[in-house]
Amino acid sequence: MTDTDAPDEPQLENPDGDREKHRVSGDSVIAKIKELIREGNVRHVVIKNEEGRTLIEFPVSIGLAGALFLPVWAAVGAIAAMVTQCTIEVERDDESEGTEE
Repeated sequence: MTDTDAPDEPQLENPDGDREKHRVSGDSVIAKIKELIREGNVRHVVIKNEEGRTLIEFPVSIGLAGALFLPVWAAVGAIAAMVTQCTIEVERDDESEGTEE
């Protein structure tokens, strides 16, 4: 891996809330979204271009899997091919609900 191939680092602009923003290159959009979904508790994903315009947004349901998600991956792949940099906004479920100390 060269210096120019360094992995994309998340840039959390709202670490206190339930939204995260990750700046990624176009060729790593799908991999980053899959990684975020595997981490769990993701409710909603928004992909924006460099100017901040929303390109696609979609809910992530726990029961959503396999063939039902293929059209979304196809759309994300097409968008990723058109952009060099984008922002992935992730809305997560609040993990702290019901866990008061």
